[in-house]
Amino acid sequence: MSKYQSLFRVKFIGGLQYRTAAWAGIVTQFVWGFLEILLFQAFYQSDPSAFPMSLEATVSYVWLQQAFLALYMIWFWENDIFDSIQSGNVSYELVRPISVYNMWFVRGVATRISRTLLRCLPILIVAFCLPKPYKLIPPASIGVLGLFMMTMVLSLLVIISLNMIVYFLSFYTLNAFGLRMIFQSIGSILSGEILPLPFFPDGVARILAFLPFASIQNVPFRVYSGDLAGEALTQSVLLQVFWIVILVMVGKLLERQVVKKVVIQGG
Repeated sequence: MSKYQSLFRVKFIGGLQYRTAAWAGIVTQFVWGFLEILLFQAFYQSDPSAFPMSLEATVSYVWLQQAFLALYMIWFWENDIFDSIQSGNVSYELVRPISVYNMWFVRGVATRISRTLLRCLPILIVAFCLPKPYKLIPPASIGVLGLFMMTMVLSLLVIISLNMIVYFLSFYTLNAFGLRMIFQSIGSILSGEILPLPFFPDGVARILAFLPFASIQNVPFRVYSGDLAGEALTQSVLLQVFWIVILVMVGKLLERQVVKKVVIQGG
């Protein structure tokens, strides 16, 4: 365990070095967040009753999405992992007396958390101070805040587990670019990154709710605003746990196959 703690610490500290990039990202996310909110506001003004979420819940969803973008962004990868696989340098990691899966998993968690810490607080503070209807509303209770934080952790484990499957599948390709693009395109739509899942037609939304992508940002952000509660909340949390177990099992299986049979083509 100490080796993984050391690896986490190294990656975490390394991620905190990119302060200038973080401030540039904060400005970009503020602008993008305001544009999204203004767009939603224009639609809500036409007929508020036609939408499955209240304007306040939707605004909070957008601000949380921007504040925790680095934590859940579908299109973020550890590019040095892909580079090492393509070049063949990954063979040095495969022969070490350490689980490659666990090592990459810890790296992914550390990088996402460190980048999020650099960005989230300024966005959350300003979003809380904005006037209605543009402000981030506080959670309804301490219990809701606790559920929000718990589902945040589970969501992080889901996205990292999905990333791990893509990493190991890339061993079977000459170039992982196409695999990454397919994953990013599908994931951006199905995770609620482009549009909150409740805005999809009812039949489609019910199907999407059972997919692993729906267990990422869709769950914690809707829990925070109170849009996800009761039986639906219980089902969503259970699905998060279910997908973590399934995805980790698939990733571990792929790791085992890679270690046994893969042929390194780079070098």
